[in-house]
Amino acid sequence: MTDKHDHTHEDEFITLVDPEGNEELYQILLTFESDEFEKSYVLVYPAGKADDEEVEIFAFAYDDPDEGLEGQLKDIETDEEWDMIEEVLGAFVEDEDE
Repeated sequence: MTDKHDHTHEDEFITLVDPEGNEELYQILLTFESDEFEKSYVLVYPAGKADDEEVEIFAFAYDDPDEGLEGQLKDIETDEEWDMIEEVLGAFVEDEDE
């Protein structure tokens, strides 16, 4: 099972660059590690959205060589990883609603 070390990052941001070279600021929703997949993950959404707005959440695996948030973002590779991420996000949302 996944080792859920959820860490919220209310005031932390990252800049993502699309294939055309456009930069966009994203707010970090949460980070966690998975013992099952031996990876760290970050969930982000476009910055500047109001709390009551519906937003699209993006998930990435990332290298965390220095125990910080700087590293290489990687695409999620398997359906099993997506299922695990959805489970963690669901638990996070449920905890936030309480």
